[in-house]
Amino acid sequence: MADIIYVYREKVYLNITNRCPCRCVFCIRSNGNGLGSADTLWHEKDPSAQEVMQAIENFDFSPYDEVTFCGYGEPLCALDNLLLAGKYIKEKYNVKIRVNTNGLGDVYNKKSTVPLLAEFVDIISISLNAPNAKRYNEVSKPSYGEESFEAVINFAKECKIKIPTVKFSVVDIISQDEIEECQQIADSMGISLRVRKREV
Repeated sequence: MADIIYVYREKVYLNITNRCPCRCVFCIRSNGNGLGSADTLWHEKDPSAQEVMQAIENFDFSPYDEVTFCGYGEPLCALDNLLLAGKYIKEKYNVKIRVNTNGLGDVYNKKSTVPLLAEFVDIISISLNAPNAKRYNEVSKPSYGEESFEAVINFAKECKIKIPTVKFSVVDIISQDEIEECQQIADSMGISLRVRKREV
């Protein structure tokens, strides 16, 4: 049975789905079954709301000041459970809530998700991954084709208005010139950019 909650590099994460509309060329899911304290992060099927809440009740959050929704899937593909768990953890433990996302949750859910997230999310990290639509499709391999890059940008714009801290990330598999172009996009939107090393 896959872990719903796991600890990695002294931080706590919630792995609430394996669904994802992207197949990023750098995805950590291709490196193995588990990560950190988790033997496996591959669910046989997505956990139910009851299973997610039971995992939360069984976990000691007291050593942590931040909880991140990020596992072997896109958290916004399990939006109802994300909202349920995020609000509950925020209310009960008063920790910062972070969501790591590919930014395509609005397309996946066919509605604006940012107002819902803004009720409890303190930090959102969005995978920018590339400086333009063509390269984004090559790196992220999204299910939605050409509209995907613009959707990520529009999602970030709305997050910037409604969520306290918004960050972009790229992985260092793209060229330095492309990283600089991503930095220009981030700067123009008033969003910080983190360059991540590829996990191997």
